[in-house]
Amino acid sequence: MLDYTHEDWKARAAALNIKGQAFIDGKFVDAASGKTFDCINPATDAVLVQVAEGDEADINRAVAAGRAAFEDGRWSRMAPGDRKAVLLKLADLIRANLEEMALLDSLDMGKLVTDAATVDAPGSAHFFQWYAEAIDKIYDEVAPTGPGDLALVSRVPLGVVGAVTPWNFPLDMATWKGAAALAAGNSVVLKPAEQSPLSALRLAELAAEAGVPDGVFNVVPGFGVTAGKALGLHMDVDCLAFTGSTAIGKMFMQYSGQSNLKQVWPETGGKSPNLVFADCEDLDTAADMAAFGIFFNQGEVCSANSRLYVERSIKDAFVEKLIARAEAMQPGDPLDPTSKMGAIVDEKQTQGIMRFVEEGKKSANLVTGGERVTVDGKGCFVQPTIFDDVAHDNPLARDEIFGPVLSVIPFDTEDEAVAMANDSIYGLAASVWTDNLSRACRVSDKLMVGTVSVNTVDALSAQTPFGGMKQSGFGRDLSLHSLEKYTALKTTWIKYKA
Repeated sequence: MLDYTHEDWKARAAALNIKGQAFIDGKFVDAASGKTFDCINPATDAVLVQVAEGDEADINRAVAAGRAAFEDGRWSRMAPGDRKAVLLKLADLIRANLEEMALLDSLDMGKLVTDAATVDAPGSAHFFQWYAEAIDKIYDEVAPTGPGDLALVSRVPLGVVGAVTPWNFPLDMATWKGAAALAAGNSVVLKPAEQSPLSALRLAELAAEAGVPDGVFNVVPGFGVTAGKALGLHMDVDCLAFTGSTAIGKMFMQYSGQSNLKQVWPETGGKSPNLVFADCEDLDTAADMAAFGIFFNQGEVCSANSRLYVERSIKDAFVEKLIARAEAMQPGDPLDPTSKMGAIVDEKQTQGIMRFVEEGKKSANLVTGGERVTVDGKGCFVQPTIFDDVAHDNPLARDEIFGPVLSVIPFDTEDEAVAMANDSIYGLAASVWTDNLSRACRVSDKLMVGTVSVNTVDALSAQTPFGGMKQSGFGRDLSLHSLEKYTALKTTWIKYKA
């Protein structure tokens, strides 16, 4: 697959059989209203497929299917080892269909197919395997009591889990929510972003093929104001896991209070700082990773290192390194293995990015990029863009742009760098570059974020929790800790004759 040419990928994309119906109770179905919406390839402006426009009626039947499956125990009371076997098969099926899964995400939201094929799809298979392997190794507890009492503390599935996922990593985010929730024994109703529903629908089909029982994993495509809101307000949804913007995360918190006080686990916006100190010996690697940290996936990453704080003594030389790397990462056809960046997800997002860029040109020093471009006269593409000498209070440095736009801000002291890095409503991630171990530990301790990556960017694995602080939300994906949000602690106290 890594040897595929541009023409190879285009031929395989043309041969796909793309399905756009909702997946409810083990089968593909039309929306109850019969409505559909266009699923558009942002690189070519072509309509890929008509997708079922789910709304409250479809959410209701998906939740009902999930509740029925949970109550009769076809999955929730299945032995952990048996659930493990099914999820391991699902992981294998994702690997067997890796090419298709990669193409669906690339066509749907514009990411490079090579990234989807080497990072996203294999990662999703890995996470399903990881949670499958973990679930029969989670032990319950026996509480310390006196004679005549036996207190058992067990983790039990919550019931029906609603999941609302974003468009930037469609398959990955569906997996981060779904793998842990399913492993714990819950039923799941997934509402993928309307911009990128295709891989989630195919994942549901593969789950059924793997042996996930009917009703346990449902996918309802649709819009946030209808399907998403209905899921958030549903009285029979026990938990809502959300990744997306801070504004929408707050709405789901409100929906919980307006309905049944369902648990809500938001992982929301970010404006991650990247601190580069003069005592970093390998500035070339730091520049490579700084470029990766903002331009990977077209900058459409919640934890993208979009604020770059550079010690003043090395700032000009470091910016020159960044400019060279940005100019070598111009966008191209996502299906072309030689492309370095893909397309922005849709026209609305592209226009939003360009508004920030145009305003930024009035208040900061644009050193490279800053233009919207096309590929073969079509598509939503934005050049990798760098602004230098950005004021710390500039919207370029404050607001989540969610695109390939980097703001460079100089600093003179460690305390100044930490203070500016922390002066944000967000607290998702941060990076620190230094060869001084004391500084690495000291600065990491002071940064108010969920993950600090030292001498790298955006470090994550199945073994470590991912999530933020402040208005980046408090939900945690990945690691064994994510099982906690999909389960409840239940005490069973038994009196016996000692």
